[in-house]
Amino acid sequence: MDRAAIEAQLGRPIRGALDVAHRCSCGQPDVVLTAPRLEDGTPFPTTFYLTCPKLTGAIGTLEANGVMRELQDELDADPEVAAQYQKAHEHYLATRTALGDVPEIDGISAGGMPNRVKCLHVLVGHSLAAGPGVNPLGDRVLAMLGDTTSGATCVGDAKCE
Repeated sequence: MDRAAIEAQLGRPIRGALDVAHRCSCGQPDVVLTAPRLEDGTPFPTTFYLTCPKLTGAIGTLEANGVMRELQDELDADPEVAAQYQKAHEHYLATRTALGDVPEIDGISAGGMPNRVKCLHVLVGHSLAAGPGVNPLGDRVLAMLGDTTSGATCVGDAKCE
């Protein structure tokens, strides 16, 4: 499952990892499918955990530049986007429920779905793992990012192309 690469990306041991949910262009993991309950019993709602340091850094810059507010305004103003985001929330919950039932987080997805924009990292992780068209706001953030990993070092000497 690429545990060593993921832990190198994070700089710490990964918790609750089940599988790689998406790989970047150089083949390294960038999203990990995570159990809804960690080994120590803690509920963990982040099903799609973003691990690529280059990508997480670029998303952090977008967050610092007010993109969450911009997307929240769009969500509040556009009923079609709101309906798509609701479906993304339902997809997220269905995926997590298939991994295990955790009553403490039942009905709670991640990233603020379905009514808020709280964490772009989660939305991008969901979009990468689920593919285009599932999470409209995650897809929007990916479009804003463009090719953030080209030439970057993901882990060790691996370079994205």
